[in-house]
Amino acid sequence: MTDHHQSVLAYAPHADKAVIDKMAATYRLALSNRDAATVSASDPAELETVRDNFLKKKLGLTQSDAELDAAIKDVLASMKDGKSNPRLAVYYLLAEKFGKLDVFKG
Repeated sequence: MTDHHQSVLAYAPHADKAVIDKMAATYRLALSNRDAATVSASDPAELETVRDNFLKKKLGLTQSDAELDAAIKDVLASMKDGKSNPRLAVYYLLAEKFGKLDVFKG
């Protein structure tokens, strides 16, 4: 099992490994940078990037910024275990929350 699998399975034990692989391939550049491989819950600019680039652009969501921000906050709160917030896990949980894992299938 790869580190990518472990980072997601720690928060979503039922995660689809093929989806994790596709996400890892899609975001390989960000994941190769140690700082970019995590999501800073305390950085408003980082959270805006997750909302605008991942939720809106990649997943095609059209909900209000407030609703999307609340979803990000909920996912990050569910991951509060004293460890970093792995970007791949955050993205997986958000895609799952909105029923958009199919974006990474096939």
